[in-house]
Amino acid sequence: MKQKLKIKHVLYLVPIGLFLAIWEIAGQVAQTPLFPSFSKVVVEFGSLLSNGILLKSLGASFGRVLIGYILGSLAGLTVGILMGVNKVVEHSLRPLISILFPIPTLGWLPLLMLWIGINEALPVVLIFICAFFPVAYNTLTGIKEVKGEYIKAARTLGASSWYILWHVILPMASPNIFTGLRLEAGMVWRTVIAAEMFAIPTGIGALLMNSESLIRVDVIMVCLVVLSLMCTFFERMFLWLENRTTGAWR
Repeated sequence: MKQKLKIKHVLYLVPIGLFLAIWEIAGQVAQTPLFPSFSKVVVEFGSLLSNGILLKSLGASFGRVLIGYILGSLAGLTVGILMGVNKVVEHSLRPLISILFPIPTLGWLPLLMLWIGINEALPVVLIFICAFFPVAYNTLTGIKEVKGEYIKAARTLGASSWYILWHVILPMASPNIFTGLRLEAGMVWRTVIAAEMFAIPTGIGALLMNSESLIRVDVIMVCLVVLSLMCTFFERMFLWLENRTTGAWR
């Protein structure tokens, strides 16, 4: 078992090591600011950390992501549950959600810029939209996949509707719910970066655009690495929560 884990770790790390080595060699050979080596990017990463620019930009983006994602997820869960347990609500809202869901999140950006203006609310609303529709849809799908005999059995044993919702329906629908939450955990970071690049003067996206205007490719690469790490962290966090809550019986 331990041997298999070691082999798995090696297979996981070797491609990353090769990629970084090729990047370093190519950067050293190129000797151009347009393609800095990995070591130069690491030095710039440390410099941006020490002068506080990176942490300030990341903090601004993180705050927007957190507010928009929490509000969007809660709203999506609420609407998804209401649609899943009430056919009248489902028939009323499902056509509207089916129409709006396929619209790319960034497709709302020009309209929201006119409605809301260029301010802190703009990226938060975009992230809200990004999280709301997938979470609502996956919650509804998960509830619909719960077998009716389990609900009937609970009712036969005298369980109330509220008890059935919390102890039968939601636990059995939780794999789908967590899938929606996990998939959007990374997508919201892509959304906030795009919103900041186009409309907001602060955050990782704004730092990216400022670096492009100054031809600071090393800073651009630092921002991209940070974005990748944050997307991975959010997705892994929800994968861990999913395994903790549903892994034993899923």
